[in-house]
Amino acid sequence: MILIRTIRRYPTIAASLVVLALVLVLLATGSATTARWIATISVSAFIVWTLIGMVRDVLRGHVGLDILAVVAMIATLAVGEYLAALIVVLMLSGGEALEAFAGRRARRDLAALLDRSPRIAHVIREHGTTAEEPQDVAVDEVAIGDLLLVRPSEIVPVDGVLLTASGTFDESSLTGESLPVSRVAGEDVMSGAINGTRAVRIRATRRSADSQYQQIVALVQGAQDSRAPVVRLADRFAIPFTAVALVLAGTGWALSGDPTRFAEVLVLATPCPLLIAAPVAFLAGLSRAAKTGVIMKSGAVIEQLAHVRSVAFDKTGTLTEGRPDLVEVRPADGFTAEEVLLLAASAEQYSSHVLADGIRRAAVGRGMELLATDDANEVATNGVEAVFGGRHVVVGKPAYVSSLAPETTRATLDPGQAAAYVAIDGRFAGVLVLADAPRPESGRVIAWLRTNGVQRIVMLTGDARPTASSVAAEVGIDEVHAELLPPEKVHLASELRPRPIMMVGDGVNDAPVLAASDIGVAMGAKGATAAGDAADVVILVDSLEKIVDAVSIGRHTMRVALTAIWIGVGLSIALMIIAMTGAIPAVGGALIQELVDLTTILYALRALGGPRSGLAEAVQRPAPRLTEAVGSPPHRP
Repeated sequence: MILIRTIRRYPTIAASLVVLALVLVLLATGSATTARWIATISVSAFIVWTLIGMVRDVLRGHVGLDILAVVAMIATLAVGEYLAALIVVLMLSGGEALEAFAGRRARRDLAALLDRSPRIAHVIREHGTTAEEPQDVAVDEVAIGDLLLVRPSEIVPVDGVLLTASGTFDESSLTGESLPVSRVAGEDVMSGAINGTRAVRIRATRRSADSQYQQIVALVQGAQDSRAPVVRLADRFAIPFTAVALVLAGTGWALSGDPTRFAEVLVLATPCPLLIAAPVAFLAGLSRAAKTGVIMKSGAVIEQLAHVRSVAFDKTGTLTEGRPDLVEVRPADGFTAEEVLLLAASAEQYSSHVLADGIRRAAVGRGMELLATDDANEVATNGVEAVFGGRHVVVGKPAYVSSLAPETTRATLDPGQAAAYVAIDGRFAGVLVLADAPRPESGRVIAWLRTNGVQRIVMLTGDARPTASSVAAEVGIDEVHAELLPPEKVHLASELRPRPIMMVGDGVNDAPVLAASDIGVAMGAKGATAAGDAADVVILVDSLEKIVDAVSIGRHTMRVALTAIWIGVGLSIALMIIAMTGAIPAVGGALIQELVDLTTILYALRALGGPRSGLAEAVQRPAPRLTEAVGSPPHRP
């Protein structure tokens, strides 16, 4: 069965082996004439088939290196070296098999994501306080809000919220994190994660098509189908390499007076290293990136990343955590800090405001048990009201709270801080001060970029200038464009120099500028689908350090691809020069060229590994003096 599958997968190489074996048998039995005719007809048929492919490529605007192989086969037949011609055919068809093998090795981590795509979900139908036994349904039939059972060692089928008290999940194929991660009730669980040793229940928060894993699969499929620019760069080697090969072959013929010398030189000029090594290197680079939690949508992105010279960052959720933390409780007279925090956090359970989660986390982190109520109401864009044991609690904006508690006083805040105002039983009770702190790795990432060839680093944000300036100074960015609307971000990104420019963002409002930049990078760990769709690179781990990984992988892959090309070119030219002396017969040259192919392919697979980025050793430089960006738009309320 394996033999049959192999023959079906590589019919040309199978036919070449059969013809070569038959020719050798005929030669051994003294039927040289028959052997020559069979070899000539077979090679001629292969030449015609190759020429048809070349014409199709030219019509698509692609001029490649197949002309050298065709000339080599014609030359070897013309001088009677039909065994060498058969070996050239075998080498070219065998090159396809080598490329396929190397490609499977290179895309192994990409394929692992596709192969593990969830197919079945165990849905528990609820009837009041009772629930049925789990029913197996196709994952595409799972609806938002469905209760799902995930058994030990099973793949989480869709994004959801954990309902079981705790669980452990292997997210290595999604984020590159090798150790299992623990989740507690209420935390998000990503589709594609592998459950641990205990069964858990989750509540579906997205349909299958919108879940994190399916988005990753779509990105991977797009990455696999892409054609890297370096392959076109290899194509551009075609004309000079062909010219050099023909000059060397012609010179060898002229100096020796023997037309056989022309064929002996050309069999060493076959183009497999250029045709195979570059795409293998890029597949390996895409695979390595996926393994580290960075999905690149195409091979074109690798070349852009390798040459990036300017980087622009959004602020909230990119340079900062994107989740404000409570930094201070300022109770009014007659209230304690613990009382204000407990009642406010209990009310914020019923709010979807961006500050609500930080207040709840702060209370739970201090060991407080939040109160429950059936009497709660959120007033959109203003605040939330709730009643706990007869106490009426209001949390929200100062204007809203002061309408209920006239003595409310506005708090003095530092740049980067926000406040939630609290009223209890119609009296102003205090202020909760929150701040969205920079990510701990932001400064190190900025320092690494500066010391590794990035000439310009800017912040493009819609946030207020004092807050943006404060964060920029803390992480080491000295050019800030604040209070921007999405179209203004796009305009500024289009004018930034030097190019290429990489834009890093995470939210829906970043989608236009990500799409407009040379390289758009989305912090997609929190499921920002709009940003992920518009971006060229999606980071699956909630860490800015992956920016360094992406740039490092791009540069390493480019080095490997170009080095593989030059290894192939260099070895071929050196061997051709030797063949000009007659030291390498045509049959031997064809066999030696196979070793050149193998060498370049094995080198191209080095893109699967590579040096560490060195970010851990990067030293945070003192933040340069902050300068206001010239031409920043006026302040907007």
